[in-house]
Amino acid sequence: MKTLILTIFFLSYIGIILKREWALWFVYGAVSILLLTKAIFLQQIPVFINWNVLGIFLGTTVISYLFAFSGIPSFWIEKILQKGFSIPVCCLLICVITGLISAFVENVATVLLMAPVAFEFIKKFKINPVPLFVGMAISSNLQGCATMVGDSPSLIMALETGMNFNDFFWMRGKPGIFFSVQVGAILGYLFLYMFFRGIETPPKDDSLKIKKVKSWFPLYLLGLFILSFAIGSLVFAGKYPFYPAFLGLGWGIVGITWQLIFHKEKMSLRRDVDWASFFLLLGLFILVGSLNKGGIIEDFSNKLSQLGNTPFVLYNVIVWFSVFVSGFVDNIPYTMAMISAVKVLTASLNLLIYPYVFGLLLGTCIGGNITPIGASANVVATGLLKQKGYSIKFTEFVKIGLPFTIISVIGSYLFNWFVWK
Repeated sequence: MKTLILTIFFLSYIGIILKREWALWFVYGAVSILLLTKAIFLQQIPVFINWNVLGIFLGTTVISYLFAFSGIPSFWIEKILQKGFSIPVCCLLICVITGLISAFVENVATVLLMAPVAFEFIKKFKINPVPLFVGMAISSNLQGCATMVGDSPSLIMALETGMNFNDFFWMRGKPGIFFSVQVGAILGYLFLYMFFRGIETPPKDDSLKIKKVKSWFPLYLLGLFILSFAIGSLVFAGKYPFYPAFLGLGWGIVGITWQLIFHKEKMSLRRDVDWASFFLLLGLFILVGSLNKGGIIEDFSNKLSQLGNTPFVLYNVIVWFSVFVSGFVDNIPYTMAMISAVKVLTASLNLLIYPYVFGLLLGTCIGGNITPIGASANVVATGLLKQKGYSIKFTEFVKIGLPFTIISVIGSYLFNWFVWK
């Protein structure tokens, strides 16, 4: 039965890699085969699924849409452009703001809401858009793992290991992964600035008209969303196991209600919510659950432990293996499979789990920056460029993404280790 489960899992995984747009077909085809062959049973499926992840995902999707609808990001960027900074500084600031937003808003949504502003900037100063869009995508992926709600792998890792929102900032009297990410970000942004240098600085343009913000409410909603998780982590953790799902869905409902009452531009739950990613997550929980049930995760963790005979060597194996794999593989299924392996591995070796899962998350999220297919935000950024008639070669992306990845991973993973060793 192990062979059957593993074969079905890998075939679906290869399908996702080769044809990302058919991912749902591959995942649910695999789930159907597992059910038909009785490798898993229907009554086991609810146990495999992490309902908190799905609830928070839906809530953040709604808030991401409303934040983009508000026009607040465009307002911020246009304010910066009006200051007359040099083009390299403007490009870097756009990337930094993209990253900061992405720490609290889903990565793809962040790239989509920042894209119109970036295109206006490019059109105004007639510069090559490729470096800026690559910089936005990789900044989004980097900062996405800084908080619990920044990206799906962060959310999965937190809820699968019992962490709360506050643990990403301060945990057991030590700096959380947020600070590790910022160390890597500083180094990565220095590289991006060097890459942006050499572009001619435009004259200060006082005629630039700043668009009005439609509403500041989505910003307040985002702040309340984040604050509720920070407080909820202290008040509800251990008492109400499904409080993250209720918080996420609750704020999403508040946002939808506000949009329906106060704005003519209605939000479509069918069109504006990322249901494809939602059902992909749901199916992947089932697939990974089948690996756990079959004992395959435990076998893999035992093999992994043989690669490193000291904690630091093992830590390096987890981080750099994740960096390499995530450069070519979607990070959601990889995270879901690996988090279970790391849990079993650290338990068997009597090691504190947190530095290793933080290292896994750093390697996975930042490693996706290597190639244009390594993360969904990269795919979206390159797709937006193609829609506007700009071609981007695989090597062009790697030229920026690979050194950015190496530099930011080295800074963040070493800081994380010295904090937790």
